[in-house]
Amino acid sequence: MANRSTVLQTVSLNIRTMLFDKTKIKNLEAKNRIVMAPMCQYMAPESAASNYHLVHYAARAIGGVGTIVLEATAIEPRGRISVNDLGLWDDQFIEPLSRVVTECKNYGSLVGIQIAHAGRKSKITNEPIVAPSSIAFNKDFPVPHELCSSEIIETVYKFAEAAERAVKAGFDFIEVHGAHGYLISEFLSPVTNKRTDEYGQNRALFLKQVLEKVKEKVPKDYPVLLRVSGEEYHPEGNTRKQLAELLLQLGHLYDILHVSSGGIYDKEKYEVYPGYQLAFAEELKKLTGKPVIAVGRLENPELAEKTLQENKADYIAVGKALLSDPNWVLHAAEKLGVDLEWFGVYERAKGTIKIC
Repeated sequence: MANRSTVLQTVSLNIRTMLFDKTKIKNLEAKNRIVMAPMCQYMAPESAASNYHLVHYAARAIGGVGTIVLEATAIEPRGRISVNDLGLWDDQFIEPLSRVVTECKNYGSLVGIQIAHAGRKSKITNEPIVAPSSIAFNKDFPVPHELCSSEIIETVYKFAEAAERAVKAGFDFIEVHGAHGYLISEFLSPVTNKRTDEYGQNRALFLKQVLEKVKEKVPKDYPVLLRVSGEEYHPEGNTRKQLAELLLQLGHLYDILHVSSGGIYDKEKYEVYPGYQLAFAEELKKLTGKPVIAVGRLENPELAEKTLQENKADYIAVGKALLSDPNWVLHAAEKLGVDLEWFGVYERAKGTIKIC
């Protein structure tokens, strides 16, 4: 215990922590730099938010998360990854999501939603799945229907309509899902976009149109985040420099870049270790000049803090650790020697459990 106490004291005295700084996301203030990463829960058989979602997200808000991003939420039925995904293609989904948003805000969190389309990786079976090119993800998926130009425009408008509903539901911001081999990612990648028309000649065009139409449907100062795969783990995939070149033409259309990796290829080979995606975030931050959210095994509070101190990222996204421990933020503060206020009666538990 003495050694542990000494470490905490050293951190407290010699390093001004950044992880728990208040920070601005455009005109919004987040109470810390910790983001709950969007993680599919597969708990919406009717595609509407339920009491499960209310409890799941509110618990993390009570636990001190500054910014919560709800899981991938489909803009149309065939855009779901599974039949149990959340949807936002109809007004009926607004009120259930609004309940989740309101409850999380009651405990001081900013709340956003990730709007998404699964593309060729959809497991929906009652209608054809779609993609920029007719290339199956693997032998277990059907060959997708190649979207024609008019269908692409229809999909762009569906993203915008979902964004409009998100605003009505009270979300503080939107994250557009352009990562993990889903539809936008498929347009961006040379592995999956073999088109010869304008959408193939400029692989960022579809994303550009999505962001433009989304911006038209949200208030002027409304934050729009963008999630991308900083590494595709494929010999013919985008390099970080190529991805940055695609993103540079879009810089005026989004505010923060959320950098993940993978998903375009079913035979990816990479090692998962603490901070394994940090290099992607750091390089895209430099190449694009945009603030970035880093993600990927950053659950060690000291590593998260070090990442911010070394200017490798502006925000830290935590995923599985928050599934394991809804109070990860509070325990991380204890480990770094930061005295955070706990909510209500939970203050009684302060200091009783230490994060490893």
